[in-house]
Amino acid sequence: MTERDVTTSTEPSERSRFSVKHLTAAGPAAKKVAGARRNPSVVGYEENAPHWLRVVAAWSWRTLVVVAAVALVFWATSRILLVFISVFLAFVFTAVLRPLVNLLARIMPRGLATTISLVVALLAVAGVFTYVGVSVAGQWSTLGDRFNDGIATILTFLEDSPLHLTVTNDDVQQWLETGQQWLEDNSAAVASQALSSAGSVALVFTALALATFCTVFFLTRGTDMWHWFLNQLPLRVRESWHEGGEIAWYTFSGYTRGTFIVAAADGVLAAIILVLVGVPLAAPLAVLVFIGAFIPLIGAPVAMAIAMVVALAANGVVDALVVGLGIALIGQFEGHVLTPLVMGKQVSLHPVAVALSVTAGTLVAGILGAVIAVPLVAVAWAVFSRLRHTDPPTDFDGEPEPEVEPTSEVTEEPRTV
Repeated sequence: MTERDVTTSTEPSERSRFSVKHLTAAGPAAKKVAGARRNPSVVGYEENAPHWLRVVAAWSWRTLVVVAAVALVFWATSRILLVFISVFLAFVFTAVLRPLVNLLARIMPRGLATTISLVVALLAVAGVFTYVGVSVAGQWSTLGDRFNDGIATILTFLEDSPLHLTVTNDDVQQWLETGQQWLEDNSAAVASQALSSAGSVALVFTALALATFCTVFFLTRGTDMWHWFLNQLPLRVRESWHEGGEIAWYTFSGYTRGTFIVAAADGVLAAIILVLVGVPLAAPLAVLVFIGAFIPLIGAPVAMAIAMVVALAANGVVDALVVGLGIALIGQFEGHVLTPLVMGKQVSLHPVAVALSVTAGTLVAGILGAVIAVPLVAVAWAVFSRLRHTDPPTDFDGEPEPEVEPTSEVTEEPRTV
């Protein structure tokens, strides 16, 4: 056999070995695809593309799939926003009332405990709003004179200031006439907005009714509903879902109850300061501070600004500054003492993450997004932290280990005899 014959006989085996190289890591189904032997791209192998480009392409299409899935979730939520808000409120009500229901369930049936807890909550809310209404009605006769005197004091202060800003009664009358003319020109738009607001009020009551209905079942049969859902999943993923659900509810309920307690404490302390200073409408302003505490970062400053404006218009500059200082001290007490004491380690988010979450939520869904952004991010991070597998942390600030210099072996020269 000649050398040419040997070369010719080995070429087919070499060619076949290299032609199926891309099928080495492919599965059985990929190997049976038509054209897989001659077309490596069928099984995801491309000899012409560099490795870094293949990696970037793989991450790119996976990222696009994740973004598309998130966008689909947001779109679906926007289509059933009323249901989403109702379920979210039901979770909030359940987190707040569950400790009371568990306490009463020790001495009575759970259904009766749930009913009593809901009645107590409704009476508490009704009592607060009744007190606010009575306080406003009792101060209404003197509010006009106090606000007129306060506004006159503010105008005098502006006129005597270095800026010498002068506002006369003619200017005020002109502003009133301008506002009246604007209302006449836009009466149709104002009426349409009023009808839209009436529809929004109806939606609010609908959401509250649906949330209350769901809360009853969450409080009475919540555990059974969760176990039923877990049993619908494949057996191999039930343990992970169960663990993730437990940490999610632990974080959400801790955040909700902690925020409620902190908001109530802020409202009570603000009411005490406003009453001591003698600011009118102390009860409504305290309720406003309580509501503002549910919106991280921006709720408390807005409530503080409104309270300062009322104090400025009613009592003057000094009382406004005292109110602002008092509410600022309440904020410091909340952030450094009350919140860590109440929430503990149930919610652990960096202030930068809170700021970014509130900003993103506000841009996406307005006030609603600002309210729900932080608890949703806290729950997602808690579940991710529990289910992920992390490597041991690296101490980048530690001193590097001293390098060991290689020892040179001394070889003895052979002796000559």
